[in-house]
Amino acid sequence: MKLTTVQAAVGSALMFLSAQPANAHDSTHRHLHKLKPVLGPAEEIEKLAEREVIKRTSDGKAICNLPSDGDLVKVPGASNNGFAMSPDQTCVEGTYCPIACKPGKVMAQWDPKSSYTYPSSMNGGLFCGSDGKATKPIKDAPYCVDGAGTVEVYNKCGKTLSFCQTVLPGNEAMLIPSVIDKSITLAVPDPSYWCSTAAHYYINPPGVTDEGCIWGDESKAVGNWAAYVAGANQDAQGRTFVTLGYNPIWEGSALKNTKPTYGVKIECPDGGCNGTPCAIDPSTSAVGDVTSNLAGTGAGNSKYCVVTVPKGKKAHIVVFPLDGSGGNDSDDKKDDKKDEKKEDTKKDDMVEIKVVKPEPTPTPTPTPTPTPTPSPSSSAAPTSSSSSSSAKPSSSASATPTVIPGMFHENDTATTSEEPRVTTTEPTTVSETEEAAPATTSKENEGNKQGGGAVAGLIIAFVAATFLY
Repeated sequence: MKLTTVQAAVGSALMFLSAQPANAHDSTHRHLHKLKPVLGPAEEIEKLAEREVIKRTSDGKAICNLPSDGDLVKVPGASNNGFAMSPDQTCVEGTYCPIACKPGKVMAQWDPKSSYTYPSSMNGGLFCGSDGKATKPIKDAPYCVDGAGTVEVYNKCGKTLSFCQTVLPGNEAMLIPSVIDKSITLAVPDPSYWCSTAAHYYINPPGVTDEGCIWGDESKAVGNWAAYVAGANQDAQGRTFVTLGYNPIWEGSALKNTKPTYGVKIECPDGGCNGTPCAIDPSTSAVGDVTSNLAGTGAGNSKYCVVTVPKGKKAHIVVFPLDGSGGNDSDDKKDDKKDEKKEDTKKDDMVEIKVVKPEPTPTPTPTPTPTPTPSPSSSAAPTSSSSSSSAKPSSSASATPTVIPGMFHENDTATTSEEPRVTTTEPTTVSETEEAAPATTSKENEGNKQGGGAVAGLIIAFVAATFLY
């Protein structure tokens, strides 16, 4: 064999042998990349700490927290974790936990199988699972949706105030705050809302903000003891019904001996409303009276009035001071003067232009006979002042309410009678009767209706609301 042939063979063998370890090393290298790194004791502890801890009740049920979302408002409380529940209530697994939405929006989550019957009517909001997560029962819907947008609140008192909305579906406590500095759009449910129900509000006095949306006591006219209440909803025809009234709980307490420092009224800037004037003004009428041609009497003989707003138009609930104070009116007038000056500069051919903006004065729009402006005949038991005053007076403390769910429930069964009135009997069942509005001396709007079943439901629920708290 030639030397060159031997050298070639040895060289090939050496190259082959040197290649095997390289390939093995490469394969091992790739395998090691797939292995998870081994954590030390400190790293393991840190990783466990990062896991979400599920809090549980004493009987082992998971506790849920309110999710983070821009439309949600946290309701303060010791145990409710931000849900629209009473301060001492906890959102636990297997239950529905109502949510509070920012002003102008309404809750869009509830048990799809829920109904108007208690306890099913409690199933509003999110469902709390065993994993401590609160999830949407209606998966393709957001937490909150825009309301009808047909009612705005204007605060002319110069001090911030609040409207406290009751929770339904839910425990029906007045826990959802709408804080008004100058103006807001009120949350008004349209017919797509749960069981086509209305929204109900307690109107706090000037200077009381969201801390007033609590279960209070007779020491202060705030929350469920506020002097005035309101309600609103929209029907399938696009009409909005707005109600103002006295709170019978306030009227039945010693708080009535102190005249409120503020009044409320409903205005329709675009005109066309039925039921105006509708106002509560203790500076011009006796405490307990409402200014309306169609005033009704509800729970505890408390009076109220209803305004029907046509489709495509808006109503204003105006809160005003009784002593003539308040900075909003003067600010509005300054703005009006600025606008007038701008307008004047555009018209060079006029020597002098005087623009006077009159104060809004509601024009009564009478409703003919027969007009079914129903007020229910209710047999719910009023809450006595002794049973509602267990809490110690405090601006921030909140007592635990004895909630009576189902009090807002409405009934479409209706008959007609001569005048709207609500009477109370023994605390057994609740029954409602739709009655016609009183006759008027004008036939100007003959044929217009106050809303039939829709307004019946609002008033029935409105009256029940005042009984509940």
